[in-house]
Amino acid sequence: MSDLKQASRRTPAKTKPKPSVPAKAVGKALRARTPRPVDRATMIEIFRRLHAANPEPKGELDYTNPYTLLVAVTLSAQATDVGVNKATKALFPIADTPQKMLDLGEEGLRQHIRTLNFFNTKAKNVIAMAKRLVEEFGGEVPNSVEILETLPGVGRKTASVVVNIAFGDPRVAVDTHIFRVTNRLPLAITKTPLETQEALENLIPGEYRLHAHHWLILHGRYICKARRPECWRCPVNDLCRYPDKTVP
Repeated sequence: MSDLKQASRRTPAKTKPKPSVPAKAVGKALRARTPRPVDRATMIEIFRRLHAANPEPKGELDYTNPYTLLVAVTLSAQATDVGVNKATKALFPIADTPQKMLDLGEEGLRQHIRTLNFFNTKAKNVIAMAKRLVEEFGGEVPNSVEILETLPGVGRKTASVVVNIAFGDPRVAVDTHIFRVTNRLPLAITKTPLETQEALENLIPGEYRLHAHHWLILHGRYICKARRPECWRCPVNDLCRYPDKTVP
């Protein structure tokens, strides 16, 4: 028998399996890396500093009344505030009430907002929303998150923003920026925007809750950025437990 045939009949040498890391050990390591939420005293200090840096924070969407605020926030989904402001600059002077929006019509509205993502769907929703406001609420924007959520194109975040800014209801609307900042500091460890909102509204001290939405969103937008947070100029850097802080 040739050496080649003999070699083919030999039992291949057994190789030692690489040691695997137990799933429990991986989970434990990940949990160990995730910092625990800050304590109440630290949270109070975080918001004290944010307040000191910006005592009267404002949103960056342009509006003239509760209705135009509702429309602006609805249009801001998957769009920038700058883009929405450009689109509504000529819109709001001619359609600043639900009835005027209905008079403008879906096609007229579409021409004003066609630079925004999903403008066809947004135009349809805004007109349907205006119709309901006129028919069911006398053209007024209701001061109720629960009612606003039933309007076309309005979700929990939009409703919370509107009642917070227009009516002074201390709701904490959660977008991607606020979700990120909440879990980075962390103020709380959460998995969804709704869970985050509920946690923040329960945890943030009452004296800071009204403006918390603005402080957190501006902080996330301009300092605690997604890809490279600017930790070197963060006013709460020493209080933050995020393990991957950046340097200039």
